[in-house]
Amino acid sequence: MSQQPLAYTIRAAAPADEPILWDMLFYAANMAEDGATSSAAARSHPYLAEFVADWGRVGDLGVLAIDSTDGAALGAAWLRQLSGPEKRYAAVAEGVPELAIAVSPAAIGQGIGGALLGALLTQARGQYSAVALSVRERNPALRLYERHGFVIVDTVTNRVGGRSFVMQVELGSMDDRRPTTDDRRPRLV
Repeated sequence: MSQQPLAYTIRAAAPADEPILWDMLFYAANMAEDGATSSAAARSHPYLAEFVADWGRVGDLGVLAIDSTDGAALGAAWLRQLSGPEKRYAAVAEGVPELAIAVSPAAIGQGIGGALLGALLTQARGQYSAVALSVRERNPALRLYERHGFVIVDTVTNRVGGRSFVMQVELGSMDDRRPTTDDRRPRLV
């Protein structure tokens, strides 16, 4: 039996959305696999908290997928420029923001991750020359990132001792953007 497609909109993230981003960080960091039971674990983890704490500072960009029926957050994708002691990856140039993205477990398989990533990269063009992320080597989202032009620039040991890929996508001008054939992708509102 196939799942009924969810109706949702994509909108820009605002400082008031910080609680949603904390919840989504829990999913983005695969914290349940690490034994955590709630987003409180992300808030207290110094390595992860830097992705959300004081959301809305200069350079922060994000988008949310919101259920059109009940207004619940279905997913989020956001960028934060980490520098100085926050910067994590030697293979990523200073000034390149890091991406975090998650879809709530009940909404996985609906194309929401691709819609969020596409909307965020569109928003980032003109502000950033590239975007970086880290993904565990066995995470199925790796294929999504590759479809959006991310390439592996380094391999690192992640915070739980496993292997992760550092990936980056170069953001050309809007004129350089390849057209998409994904008609399900909602417009940013």
